[in-house]
Amino acid sequence: MLSDGEASAHLGVGARSGVPADEVLALVDAVLREAGLSRAAVRSLGTLDARAAEPGIAGAAALLGVPVRGFAAEELAAVSVPHPSARPLAATGTASVAEAAALLAAGGEPGADTVAEPDAVVAPSAVVAPGMGEPVAPPARARAVLLVPKRKTRRVTCALAASVPVRSHEDAPGARLLPRTHGYIAGEPGSPPTIPTPHTTAAMDMHTHTDAHDLRHHGDAEVRDEKLIDLAVNVRTDTPPDWLRRRIADSLTGLAAYPDGRVARAAVAERHDLPPNRVLLTAGAAEAFVLLARALPARRPVVVHPQFTEPEAALRDAGHAVDRVLLREEDGFRLDPAAVPEDADLVVIGNPTNPTSVLHPAASIAALARPGRTLVVDEAFMDAVPGERESLAGRTDVPGLVVLRSLTKTWGLAGLRIGYVLAAPGTIADLERAQPLWPVSTPALVAAEACMSRAALAEAEHAAHRIGVERAHLLAGLAEFDEVRTVAGAEGPFVLVRIDGADAVRERLRSLGFAARRGDTFPGLDRNWLRLAVRDRATTNRFLQALDQALLMGG
Repeated sequence: MLSDGEASAHLGVGARSGVPADEVLALVDAVLREAGLSRAAVRSLGTLDARAAEPGIAGAAALLGVPVRGFAAEELAAVSVPHPSARPLAATGTASVAEAAALLAAGGEPGADTVAEPDAVVAPSAVVAPGMGEPVAPPARARAVLLVPKRKTRRVTCALAASVPVRSHEDAPGARLLPRTHGYIAGEPGSPPTIPTPHTTAAMDMHTHTDAHDLRHHGDAEVRDEKLIDLAVNVRTDTPPDWLRRRIADSLTGLAAYPDGRVARAAVAERHDLPPNRVLLTAGAAEAFVLLARALPARRPVVVHPQFTEPEAALRDAGHAVDRVLLREEDGFRLDPAAVPEDADLVVIGNPTNPTSVLHPAASIAALARPGRTLVVDEAFMDAVPGERESLAGRTDVPGLVVLRSLTKTWGLAGLRIGYVLAAPGTIADLERAQPLWPVSTPALVAAEACMSRAALAEAEHAAHRIGVERAHLLAGLAEFDEVRTVAGAEGPFVLVRIDGADAVRERLRSLGFAARRGDTFPGLDRNWLRLAVRDRATTNRFLQALDQALLMGG
């Protein structure tokens, strides 16, 4: 971050007619505080030329002691902005007056009618420093970058940019210039990639959004290395419970012996009223997906999306060409068995599905079964559904059925890695041969056995009912926002929401202390989707307040 001693900061401001200078300055001061700068660091204030003479904007610049720089709408529209909004685009031709004006004032002058290369030098223009009669030229090797992205009150928007030096070996993010006639909404066909900005954000955001989905992205990446309130990971909070921690801790005295999974395997079998040869314990459901991809022959595997991406990633890593069946938003992301190709010999579907939270009828899923087809049903979140209705676990009458379960979500064991597979004995034997020796640790085996007890199952059922109550509270709060559309009929410990420009909203939520799971890594979804984990009422209320603020920031 720049300090006052070295800063050459430039404001971009948009304001409605009649807004007084003190209202503009209130937001300006908030933006400067966020950047850790004082008013003395500001060198200019940029805005739309038609607004440059507005008393509020001109008055604010005078009180700051800086010149107003008015830019034509076509100049502003030529700057690629990280946080576009449809309203200013329709009104002025630029997707963000504040961000575009800040970048231009900091030196991102529109040049040729082509997009600048990422490592090209943006020639900054001279600006007049307060109290100086001569222009002060920013460094010859410099680039305009956003220090603070667009912030918004009801009538004012403000962003802060700076002209920073770039060393010859660096590829710093900066203003990218579009043809003068081109205003855009990021992510639309033909639009250039959004340029990441140097304010606090997750490392995984630093990539170009394309049609290729990042199948290896998972919710934990949203909160890794940052202290954020976590709505991105679907592990139940305040877990593992104390009794389970004690059981796991007691198992540590037996670490000298090799793991013996017979007792845990028998406990899982009894819980589902199955013989032990229909059960395979795994290091989480993720290992099961890898085993299925490697051990089972498949000429035409099909994955039903949107859903957890690890099954497709594992299949592709094993050399399979994977077909996708994309469920549609207009159908509520609900399964139509007829959409699955008849010649598919391996079909993967989640129930309830991550990230849509849709619980498909067991009959609809069973209708996918065929002789010669393996039907894989990921029930990692089924124990979060009261009564586990629509579960196929324990069914032996469905040909080719493979059910995957995880203990990591309800019991908070993501770091321990424990799950299991339920399938016909021949399939279990094939998967077991593909496993390394002793794949599940002794503490994980003890946890599996403990979680199959009657008391544990009763606790899980109570937690499922509690999740339903808290999910209803979250959905009721989300329904208050006109900008937010939720997928109906959520049954899992998370909900899927659609917000225009959700990727930008998610970034603003991060600045407010909340992590949400991005949706664009799921095939069938795009940048306008977020997945939100269900949390306790107090956390949800705080999140809803932050969401309200994040939506106001975006205009």
